[in-house]
Amino acid sequence: TYGVPTPPEDPAQEFMTVQETAYVMKCSVSWLRRFLATRPDLHGRNGNRGRIITDREQRTAIHEARSGGDPRAGRTIPRQRRRAAAKPARAAA
Repeated sequence: TYGVPTPPEDPAQEFMTVQETAYVMKCSVSWLRRFLATRPDLHGRNGNRGRIITDREQRTAIHEARSGGDPRAGRTIPRQRRRAAAKPARAAA
């Protein structure tokens, strides 16, 4: 429930939790939390360090940032993965 997207009671409501926002945006809760961690202007908190909430304008901005292409700054293509070093063959005794 904490890390699972949940449908909101009303998809047009003003404020939504991270789980409801992830459901509407069709993304994972963990991705959305990582995304919002670097962009404090795109979310608010309910209470003193309470639940992360988003309003309509913030959800629109999240959608635009997500649809804008590769969000990694300064990198035009994904970094190449390194191949694991080949393990030496075990000598038969």
